[in-house]
Amino acid sequence: MVVVPSHMRHLNTQALLGCLRRLGVASRAELAKSMGMSQPTAGKIVEELLALGVLEEAGGVEASARDLPKTQNVGGRLGRPGRMVRLDQSRPRFIGIQLGVMQTKMAALTVGGVDEDRWTMQIPTPNTLAAWIHGLRAAARKLRQDDFWGVVVSAPGIVDEPSGRVLFSPNLHWTEAAELRQGIQDVWGAPVLLVQEERALALGHLSAHPEEHDFLLVDFGYGVGGAVVVGGRLYANPLPISGELGHTPVKGNSRICGCGAVGCVETLISRRGLLESFGTHQRHGEASWPALAADIEKNGIASWLAEALDASGTVIAGALNVLGLRKVVLTGSLGELPPAVLDHLSQAVLSGAMWARFGEMECQAAPRRRTAGLVGMAIDRLVIPMTAREGSV
Repeated sequence: MVVVPSHMRHLNTQALLGCLRRLGVASRAELAKSMGMSQPTAGKIVEELLALGVLEEAGGVEASARDLPKTQNVGGRLGRPGRMVRLDQSRPRFIGIQLGVMQTKMAALTVGGVDEDRWTMQIPTPNTLAAWIHGLRAAARKLRQDDFWGVVVSAPGIVDEPSGRVLFSPNLHWTEAAELRQGIQDVWGAPVLLVQEERALALGHLSAHPEEHDFLLVDFGYGVGGAVVVGGRLYANPLPISGELGHTPVKGNSRICGCGAVGCVETLISRRGLLESFGTHQRHGEASWPALAADIEKNGIASWLAEALDASGTVIAGALNVLGLRKVVLTGSLGELPPAVLDHLSQAVLSGAMWARFGEMECQAAPRRRTAGLVGMAIDRLVIPMTAREGSV
């Protein structure tokens, strides 16, 4: 492949922003050294990103003089100390939206982002596009800002990200025929990105733990889905389908799934499925999430719950055996229950994973970092192309 100058600008900018996301705060010299890039090239990129508002001065100086360019020596000391920079955390540049089954959550996000989700507004998710857009318009009056660069939306189901369309959503069918991207553009007048929700969660986890280059993230909520990170990047699927683990059938399960099939594992282990099973097996009281948590805390893992966890563990282990991964990151509603639940699921995964028979494997519980993933996608899809148009090196 012939690398043309514009492509090289893109790669250099992408590398510098990725490096700064890992380091948090760094000087120009530290960035150049970390990337193996010349200091003039790194310095020019930093200056242009500062001018665009992608970066900001961090208010500190470089801790060590050994990385500084020796441009001058006055009185035995090096010249001007390196100024520290970071991704801009001062000015909101994006609208982040979580399109959920029951609630739609929103927040204004900076390029620097945050590790934890902090949604500032939410509205009930209706069952039509028109009603949803009406709710977004009301929210936009409170989130309005003149210089937003784009809107980034986490959406469930099978999402064709390049076209900005939801192809199939078992738990939110009205989105399948909806012109979501156009509707959102009409509200905010800015570019719109649709991101499959588990891919956003995986990218968010990666941004918080850049040293974890390879893992399968599995999220439990109103559905069950996964996303794969290999070599520090989201796995690029040939088809616009990402880790639909929840739609693996379980023998003996007769529940009808929102996808139209019978016996999908998510009908057992999703939030809705667990409450249905709990309501069936308890003798009295309300089948609520707090009641389920209290029952597990008091009585331990019931047989019906163990069967659901074992089935889920088998599905996840099968995915690991196919993908060749040794790490699972578990997020979502199961983490709200007593630790015994995730402990049981982890053991079920390890018992079915082939690598665990002779190597080390890890099942790690983690919080959802959806907004961090949305910001990461916005940087890759909106900020870097913007810098290329502005002529960054």
